[in-house]
Amino acid sequence: MVSKSQISLIKSLQQKKFRKEQRLFVAEGFKSVAEFITSGYRIHTLYHTPAVSAKMHKLLNKTNSEEISAADLQKMSSLTTPQEVLAVIHLPQWPQLTRHDLLNRFTLVLDGVQDPGNLGTIIRTADWFGIKNIICSEDTVDAYNPKVVQATMGSLARVNLHYTNLAKLLPQLNLPLFGAMLDGENIYNTNFGTEGLIAMGNEGNGLRTEIQELITKSVTIPRAGKAESLNVAIATALFCSEISRASLK
Repeated sequence: MVSKSQISLIKSLQQKKFRKEQRLFVAEGFKSVAEFITSGYRIHTLYHTPAVSAKMHKLLNKTNSEEISAADLQKMSSLTTPQEVLAVIHLPQWPQLTRHDLLNRFTLVLDGVQDPGNLGTIIRTADWFGIKNIICSEDTVDAYNPKVVQATMGSLARVNLHYTNLAKLLPQLNLPLFGAMLDGENIYNTNFGTEGLIAMGNEGNGLRTEIQELITKSVTIPRAGKAESLNVAIATALFCSEISRASLK
């Protein structure tokens, strides 16, 4: 039987304030939870219904788990249709990034991305293309927001998110900074080299002025139709794909 205090704690983790206070977040669904268990994340408690006990028996042996009713899981879940498994997980503490960490690779920089679905898709895209680090402005949506965690489909377990003051950090890294802009060089003619930072801006306003001033090269995805702009997650995927294509030549 799950106590009211346990349910209250888990429900409170839907809010960033309480995630920061408790240093915990929630993941739901077998695939996502399994990824966190087998990664370097520390599991606080795993809750599961009897329906998945056999399917999860190997994973259950690796962590503190409780079998609960579907009704109790419904009370904890942030989903309209709970997925039989919910884990409370300790927030990671990533070391401060240095230039050495980012050499000979590409890293995404997100400036004010607000939509949880967009961030989740960007994290999943980064995982697909082997990008290990994403540097986020302090006002980018929290990566441990339940909607972001759900949208990553487990990829959050393999991609490191770093929240910082971009205007202070980026000059210290001394790496090429490619900025996604409407008036930049054609992405299909751009030589990205072998390392650098790819800056993507806010859904409505793009990159803020102080970040634009740091850009080494502005890059654009040429428009053939009449849409005013591209969704930031789609644009990020196109940048990642083009960089990957160039590296495989």
